Amino acid sequence: MSAGAAHLDPCSKGVIDAQPCPEALKRVYTPAQRRLALAGCILASSMAFIDGSALTVALPALRNDFGANLGAVQWVMNGYMLALASFVLVGGALADIYGKSRILMIGCAGFAGASAACALAPTVETLVIARFVQGLAAAIVAPSSLALIGAVYPKSARNRAIGAWASASALTTAGGPVLGGWLTENPGWEWIFWINPPVAMLAVGLLLAARLRDYPSPRRFDLPGAGLLAAALAAIAWSLSAIGPGEGGLATPVEAPAEASAGGGAALLAGLAGMAGLVLLVGFWLWERRSDHPMTPLRLYRNRTFTGLNLATLWLYGGLSIMFFVLPFELADGRGLSAVAVGLAFLPFTLCVGFLSGVFGGLADRAGPRRLLIAGACGAALAYAAMLALREAGFLLSIAAPMTLLGLSFALIVTPLTASVMSSVDADDEGLASGMNNAASRIAQLVGVALAAGLASFADGFGLALAAAAAMSLAAVPIAVRMEGAPPERGPAR
Repeated sequence: MSAGAAHLDPCSKGVIDAQPCPEALKRVYTPAQRRLALAGCILASSMAFIDGSALTVALPALRNDFGANLGAVQWVMNGYMLALASFVLVGGALADIYGKSRILMIGCAGFAGASAACALAPTVETLVIARFVQGLAAAIVAPSSLALIGAVYPKSARNRAIGAWASASALTTAGGPVLGGWLTENPGWEWIFWINPPVAMLAVGLLLAARLRDYPSPRRFDLPGAGLLAAALAAIAWSLSAIGPGEGGLATPVEAPAEASAGGGAALLAGLAGMAGLVLLVGFWLWERRSDHPMTPLRLYRNRTFTGLNLATLWLYGGLSIMFFVLPFELADGRGLSAVAVGLAFLPFTLCVGFLSGVFGGLADRAGPRRLLIAGACGAALAYAAMLALREAGFLLSIAAPMTLLGLSFALIVTPLTASVMSSVDADDEGLASGMNNAASRIAQLVGVALAAGLASFADGFGLALAAAAAMSLAAVPIAVRMEGAPPERGPAR
């Protein structure tokens, strides 16, 4: 589950399953210790789920309170996602080196402190900085909480633990938009952040009560690689967010004048930033080639199935993030809906994905994961097209029905994508592969939100954004088609 958006990340369960069985390592925990650890991990994960899904609904109110344009507001989401996408694999390495339980507690404390800073932020710029720090904490919480569940539960008992974690994740993510709408309308959007510190401290208390023994393992982490990736993604995201005219569309605050376009100078600067981002990506690739401990071993990308699945992840989750970013502004500003009503608009999607992804797992076994990926990608594109074509119709037809179709489509996607990624590599690489695919989905969210902010500044920003989301979803179809009929490739162990 994404820590920064209201939808599921692929391969979260794969991170749990990839952990070695503790009983095989002669590490036995009592049932009470397992339950306390699971409860702490669920609270830690849920804290980030609620924060991400609730904040999406609050963005229009937040923009108006600060009098900011959409280009600035998108960094409230992307500052967080930039840190999370760039450093999540480093966070997983830290958990291995210094102990999963210890690092998870440190991450929870950091998330609580950053959340308080977000709630107290006097300007949108300070909020973006606080959100980046919050994303750094989430880059520790996300992998360490999943890995800790796998480290505590033996393989014979993991299905029940994963089921409890997945159910709690679905409930908190589904309730997040409604809770965010209520908090935004009543005490204020700041309270979306104030709910995190007590949850974080409760999670820490449960982990302390579990009295888990950490077993650090020697491992090095690729901090220079993460820094290069963060710089590259920041430059590309800023470039994409500046592609529009900078005025009109969804980009203008409701009670603030439109900013004048900076003309050709801004376009030139955006182009230079995009080029710099691509150069930095090349630098990241060169560094990963020569590093003795690369964050993303390039040998895995010689596996065509693994590479194709990650490309499909980028397209699918990028399109989804575009829609999730622009829809609250369309509903709040364009249709005059309350924040609570905006939150309710997301329920069909989150309920379908949260509760049907596991159900469709059996269908993937019978029909094959590639067929479900193709059907899900086509269904998502159809949902965006329907939302655009029926935008003048009533709420049920223009929003509720397409969001239900979108939820069903992604419920078809999540389990097959996880299974395909995990089966495309050698067993020794499953944990790394699942982490890399999670990182790919977060990079897609970062790029999708930035592109949405840029497109939204055009006169029909909502329409352009939905068209882009549909096109990105369809781009995943030929990738899945080319993999059709071929057995998953098994990557080399080393």
